[in-house]
Amino acid sequence: MLIAFSVSPLGGESDSVGKAVADAVRVVRESGLPNETSAMFTTVEGEDWDELMAVVKRAVDAVAAHAPRVSLVLKADIRPGYRGQLKAKVDRVEEHLAT
Repeated sequence: MLIAFSVSPLGGESDSVGKAVADAVRVVRESGLPNETSAMFTTVEGEDWDELMAVVKRAVDAVAAHAPRVSLVLKADIRPGYRGQLKAKVDRVEEHLAT
């Protein structure tokens, strides 16, 4: 199962979200689950809802420590029995691009 999410502080005293987002990404990396961060989303791979949503909740809590309001956007790819899809999905697209 893959979850791609974006979490950002709203309100507060600063227009910069970098520190708050870094704290959220740190939570994901410390989870030990496969993950990657891009300019817009962090994607994390795990076995099930409970495991992944616990990481997302901790990331949201980390951002909430910076601001009175938090925005969360989440997208999930639920495909039981498949692992390693964080890389495999991209590899399949790259194979098609190479032909």
